[in-house]
This record gives sequence, C-alpha cells and structure tokens, in this order.
Amino acid sequence: MSDDRFSTQQPADKDAYTDFSEDMIYGDYLQLNKILNAQFPISGEHDEMLFIIIHQATELWLKLVLHEVVAAQNLLTQKDIRASFKMLARVARIQKQMIQSWDVLSTLTPADYLSFRDDLGKASGFQSFQYRAVEFALGNKHPAMMKPHEHDSDKHKALNELYHGPSMYDRVVQLLDVADLGIPHNLVERDFSQPYESNDYVRNAWKTIYTNTDKYWNLYELAEKLVDLEDSFLQWRFRHMKTVERVIGFKRGTGGTSGVNYLKKALDIRFFPELWELRTEL
Repeated sequence: MSDDRFSTQQPADKDAYTDFSEDMIYGDYLQLNKILNAQFPISGEHDEMLFIIIHQATELWLKLVLHEVVAAQNLLTQKDIRASFKMLARVARIQKQMIQSWDVLSTLTPADYLSFRDDLGKASGFQSFQYRAVEFALGNKHPAMMKPHEHDSDKHKALNELYHGPSMYDRVVQLLDVADLGIPHNLVERDFSQPYESNDYVRNAWKTIYTNTDKYWNLYELAEKLVDLEDSFLQWRFRHMKTVERVIGFKRGTGGTSGVNYLKKALDIRFFPELWELRTEL
C-alpha cells in the first residue's frame, strides 16, 4: 500500500550556500534590517501595524512608479518612443498591485481605525511627497500642493523643478509636433508651470493618428499605453475614495481635507484629456 501522506518538512538542498561570513546575504542586499525595523506604532493597537505597512509598501511602489515615469519621459524627450513602452507598461502593472492593496486595508473596520486615528495627529497621505511628485510628473500640478513640503528644502526643490518643467504629456505633444501633425508653436513651448488645457489641435492630431494607425503606429501605441496608465490611476483613485468612505464615512481627513468629497473631485482629473475626449469623436 503506497504512503500518500504529505510531508510537513522540506529537506534542505545540500548544494545551497549556507556560510555567509564573508559574503553578502539576501537581507543585506535588500537592507531588510532597515526596512523591517521602520515600523513604529504609536497607539499600541494591533491594527495600527497594518495601517503603517500598507502605506509604507505603497510608498515603495510609488518610488518605483516615479523611477519608471522619469525614465519614460527621458526616452520620449530623446524621441525614442518604442523604448518608453516598457516603462509605461510596467507603471500600469505596478498600479494594479497598488489597487489590490486597498483590499487589504479594507479589512480595517471603522472601530479598528478609530482606536488609533487620533494618534496620527495631522499626518495624512495627502502629504505624500512621492505621490505628489508622480502627479506633478504626469501633469496634475498646483503650487499649493508644494506648501506641505516647505519645511523640507530637498523635497520642496524637487517638486518645484517638476512644477516648472514639462510633464510627460508635454513631451508627447512635442512628439506630435515632430510628426507634423499641426501642433501650434505656443503649445510646444508653453509655460509648463501653467495647467495644461485640452486643445482642439492636439485632439485633431490624435484623431489623425487613430484613423491612420498604420502610418503613425508608434504614436498610436504610445497613446494606448498612456490610456492604460491613466485608466489604472483612475481605478486606484476610485478604490482609495471607496476605502476611505468604508472606513471613516464622510468625516474630514486627518490632513484637513474634506475626505471622501476631496477624493471624489480627483476622479474628474485627466492627465491626457484629448485621448479620452477622442473616444466620443471616433
């Protein structure tokens, strides 16, 4: 009779390295001692650890998003459109992971959160430097959003540079100009600190691309990559809003914002407006 019982112990691989007295080990490479010892709950409540780790993990993902967005924008500046696709696709996949994280945070009940909410003081995700940097890099930038970082000169300087510099979409509009798609000079060399406004010339350029995909394949594929990225961003914003509503209802946020109502307004923001408006015209 065969023994079909499962083992409760995995034997060690005899060829696996076990002596790291003179070599770098996994935890050292990843700086895990720093990362795993960076959680300092204030309240002593069990669920505060979940809250901290979810937000720290999100900040790590945001660091990678910003890394990829900057790299993609640099490639677009160099007119290397196809090379940027890898970074843009990666950002969309990262955002899927970030969206799923709201499922974990949703296990926090209103009673759980209330047990330590007061210990947060005025701290809020609204003050996330990396999130603001990503928004600025993609084009949603407002000078008031830099104010929470005035106390940190390095962060404030970085946001100020993004604020005054071209967004990713500004670089894309410049590519439309290079392709002789009728983009006015004042759009190509505009004041990048001013909000981008939807433009008929840009929308018509995209319409030309979408109705002549073979001729403008790289720009067409770039457009769809941008839509993928923004679609994921919108899903993240929506899940953020619904998770906040589930946990605190319509209370004001710890950072002083109107909470859910503030987050709802963000759902109407578009980084690449003409790419969405175009759908109705096609």
